[in-house]
Amino acid sequence: MPNGPGPKEIKITFPEAVQGGAYANNMVVAHTKEEFILDFLMVAPPAGIVTARVIVSPGHMKRILEALRDNVSKYETSFGAIQKAEEPKGRIGFS
Repeated sequence: MPNGPGPKEIKITFPEAVQGGAYANNMVVAHTKEEFILDFLMVAPPAGIVTARVIVSPGHMKRILEALRDNVSKYETSFGAIQKAEEPKGRIGFS
């Protein structure tokens, strides 16, 4: 007799409209007590546009940070150290 239900498979749908992804060369992060808001931007002076907005819970943000650290480490092991990009000049604001 099984000790309980095993892992269940979750089928994920990948809508065609988002399969190509969204390019971003900048990001703005804001937060409230309940959520983090990540706005991904494509900035080409003199203007920019938000290409995607992702809103996550604080607990999920911690998992995202860990996944990013793990993947950067694996990337650098395979391809060498990543050079940090220079901070953008000027101030980015929303209109």
